[in-house]
Amino acid sequence: MAQLLGLSILSFVISGILFVPFIDFLYKIKLRRVEQKTKDPFNQLTPLFDKFHAWKVGTPFGGGILIIAIVTILTLWAYGIFGIHIKPWELFVMLFAFIGFGLLGLYDDVKKLVGGKNGFFGISFGYKFLIQWIMAFIIAYVFYAQLGYDFLFVHGFGLANMGFLFIPFAAFVIVSFVNAVNIADGLDGLAPGLLIICLVAFLAISSRQLDETLGIFIAILMGSVAAFLYFNIYKARIWLGDVGALSLGAVLAVIGLLTGKTIAIAVIGGVFVLEIGSSLIQLLSKRFLGRKLFAAAPLHLYFQKRGWEEPKIVMRAWLLGFVFAIVGLYIAFI
Repeated sequence: MAQLLGLSILSFVISGILFVPFIDFLYKIKLRRVEQKTKDPFNQLTPLFDKFHAWKVGTPFGGGILIIAIVTILTLWAYGIFGIHIKPWELFVMLFAFIGFGLLGLYDDVKKLVGGKNGFFGISFGYKFLIQWIMAFIIAYVFYAQLGYDFLFVHGFGLANMGFLFIPFAAFVIVSFVNAVNIADGLDGLAPGLLIICLVAFLAISSRQLDETLGIFIAILMGSVAAFLYFNIYKARIWLGDVGALSLGAVLAVIGLLTGKTIAIAVIGGVFVLEIGSSLIQLLSKRFLGRKLFAAAPLHLYFQKRGWEEPKIVMRAWLLGFVFAIVGLYIAFI
């Protein structure tokens, strides 16, 4: 455990140092929004969100680029320096999710600047959503075929063999968390703060399972996200961007699946589940009932409309995330 904490501190220090010039670099290349016309992960305009966040126009996004680079390099370095016996397919699913979804998110970020409707940058949301599913199914198939995951552990009932059905189940978990983190990345500090809480919980689980491959990756990721959070808390100097939100959502789901504690995933990431759940219910209500079920969605936007200040929403979400993490750890350890 001391080794893992040391790696987390090292990652935090390196990331913290590099984020200062990186933010200046993003300003220099103008990787920032020049107008506030936001679309949610369902490709719908969000005028209410724009109303509350118009003052943030000009803040650079793309913090996920540096997180991906630092975590990938430090992880591979740590495996070599400590002589860790790497589980190759476990490493593959982590890095494929981390880098693959990051590249997809980077495409979205660049599209915001290009704004073209034709050619490569004219790919519709439907196709991008399809790409998410294709990548998720690739990861899920590796879980099933190479790592031998074909079960669902339910506390009180034991292992339930799912067989080939594990593949669509795992793909659903991955796509859900990808979009959940993306939705939660709407307030300064909300998504990265919740991610750190989740990662601490999964680090405890992986340490108990003596999974060094997974533990080292989580520890390094935790340190880098913590450094990013320093610059992302209200008022944020930098945002994750889709490159960060999609990659971190995907890798969080993969980390949860690798622990084998399936029910604990949804509980530990409970706030993310509430965020995407409220958005999905609102979307379905508008489409099939012709009216909004909530005054606003996702959940954090509802509280903003109620008059809550942004820092208040974020800090209470962190508190709720901490409670969910404790409950999830209890479920995982009993």
